[in-house]
Amino acid sequence: MDFRFTDDQLSIQSIARDFAQKRIAPVAAELDAKGEFPLENIREMGQLGLMGIEVPEAYGGAGMDPISYVLAMVEIAAADAATSTIMSVNNSLFCNGILKNGTEEQKQKYVRAIASGEAIGAYALTEPQSGSDASNMHTRAVKNANGDWVINGKKSWITSGPVARYIVLFAVTTPGIGARGVSAFIIDTAREGFLAGKTEPKLGIRASATCEIEFHDYVCPKEDMLGEEGKGFAIAMGVLDAGRIGIASQAVGIARAAYEATLQWSRDRKAFGHPIGTFQMTQAKIADMKCKLDAALLLTLRAAWTKAQTDKNGGRFGTEASMAKLVASEAAMWITHQAVQIHGGMGYSKEMPLERYFRDAKITEIYEGTSEIQRLVIARAETGLR
Repeated sequence: MDFRFTDDQLSIQSIARDFAQKRIAPVAAELDAKGEFPLENIREMGQLGLMGIEVPEAYGGAGMDPISYVLAMVEIAAADAATSTIMSVNNSLFCNGILKNGTEEQKQKYVRAIASGEAIGAYALTEPQSGSDASNMHTRAVKNANGDWVINGKKSWITSGPVARYIVLFAVTTPGIGARGVSAFIIDTAREGFLAGKTEPKLGIRASATCEIEFHDYVCPKEDMLGEEGKGFAIAMGVLDAGRIGIASQAVGIARAAYEATLQWSRDRKAFGHPIGTFQMTQAKIADMKCKLDAALLLTLRAAWTKAQTDKNGGRFGTEASMAKLVASEAAMWITHQAVQIHGGMGYSKEMPLERYFRDAKITEIYEGTSEIQRLVIARAETGLR
């Protein structure tokens, strides 16, 4: 087993780390407090290749592999989880979905714009009444006389919804047959009939804009259907497999930032005349934090490696992605919890970033499939039962 990274992988990691520390980290707290979208940073990240890491150069991307994506995501998330959320959606949910299922024209038009940082992408599956039960959607698409699709309905919790130019949308085209009646579309938000609602006030990842979106007789040209009619739900689930690697990477980045801050604090903070890192209870927490962090990272890298193999040879990587997301997200929540505890009152203060790490970590257990859903995916794969 070879754990060495290639020169290309180390290069994108270095680029991401340098940008994260110089441009993202210094403004992260301010953007979090204001709930302000980091548009300029996102555009620069596009120019650096960070918004389309696995996108081939022919479509404006960096042309790199899933492990490169993990390494870069960890660095961005360690500086600011909100920025990494935007990066994850653009890479995993938007670009990946069109690369796997789109036409050549769709790839050139939509993937290039997002991978270059020229525009922001989004992914619209969740509805007010359907979260984990994603097939229970009400948004409808009906074919008109010209063969185009007229869309009506509402989607909720859409990351980058207020600022996205293009959105991968899922809607019912054949009612009454469940998931088999769902199709996928590429939405241009500049068209008439699209409405972005108010930005949601969130516990964490506050600099990433999230909102409801509505469609009122929105006409989607027939050439902007993504994949075949009735295949939308399968596309959505396949895209989420890739997305879970992104969220696992995000969770690792948040956890690493909290762990590194705690290591430094345990050396500097003194109580009863000694650094608190000399106390056995603190040492026990640090040991457990380190074990959980490394386990999460290794599972995430394994999922990325497996995805790379399936990209070449076919197959599935959903179970590995679910395991990575489950372990990494719960590790991030546990590690940030312990980090706040070790920092004591200062961990609870906005003068230090620990409370932001704690707030940001929680969402990784929820979006792109809750921890409960990940356990179902893993157990069903292991038992063969549903």
